[in-house]
Amino acid sequence: MTKRRTIMIFPKFDNMHYIEEIRKKYDPLVEHVSGHITLAFTFESNLSSQKLKEHLSDVLLNYEPFKLTMNHVTKIDNQLGKYLFLLIDEGLDQVKELSEAIYTGILESYKPSWLTKESYLPHMTLGVFSSKNDLDLAFEDVNDHMTFETVIDKISVEIIADNEDSIIDFEIEIRK
Repeated sequence: MTKRRTIMIFPKFDNMHYIEEIRKKYDPLVEHVSGHITLAFTFESNLSSQKLKEHLSDVLLNYEPFKLTMNHVTKIDNQLGKYLFLLIDEGLDQVKELSEAIYTGILESYKPSWLTKESYLPHMTLGVFSSKNDLDLAFEDVNDHMTFETVIDKISVEIIADNEDSIIDFEIEIRK
């Protein structure tokens, strides 16, 4: 059976409620999925959860929990759309390396052709907009320089339901 999946990090910030308040205003997916950082973009496959879990467990053998700090909001306005992103400060290299490692073996063929080490911008989406004006107004509204810190010690695999709800298939701890 084919499933739509995404592999992600769900950071557990002490002050996460600030992010969720912003997302409630500007992110249409707020009711479907919690704030997250995507490691492997949505892909359709008939891979079993067990095969995927084995692959990710093998990948994570090379990693240990790491500190993640996010504190910079930026506007993205390109051919893919208009977005408000919260960017990673500390932990960026670990997230990029982890994403690259995930896209090996059984997941290599699911790596988007546009995704390179240079093009991958790990982030948490705060908002999605249809106009530049709405994007600019939201940026002014949220640009208050808050810092969000946590330790990343697990990754999550979600199944995306037909109604776009995120259903956690499984999670794997990062521990070395």
